[in-house]
Amino acid sequence: MMVANKNDLITAIDRSAEELHQRVDMHRCLMKTILQQRVGEGTLRRLSSSFSSPGEARFKAAIGETIEVLEQTRKAFKSKRLEALRKRLIHVLIESK
Repeated sequence: MMVANKNDLITAIDRSAEELHQRVDMHRCLMKTILQQRVGEGTLRRLSSSFSSPGEARFKAAIGETIEVLEQTRKAFKSKRLEALRKRLIHVLIESK
C-alpha cells in the first residue's frame, strides 16, 4: 500500500478541483448552447470529446505521478532511457489535454 504525504494529497486535491472546474465550465457551455438552440452536430462532437472518463482521469494522474518520480530520481540513476521515457510521458500527457 502506498502512503501519501501532505504534498501528494494537496496535489491530488488540486488536480481534482481543476477537473471539477473544467467539467462545470463544459456543462455551462453546453447548457448555454442548448438554451440558445444552437446545437449542431459539430458542437456536440466537440463537447463530447472534451469529457473524460474517471478511468482516463486516473490514468492521467498515474502518468503525472510517474513523471514526478522519474524527475525526482533523475540524478540518482542517470539513465538515458529513463530520461527519454520521462520526456515521452510528458509529451503524451500534454497531447491528451
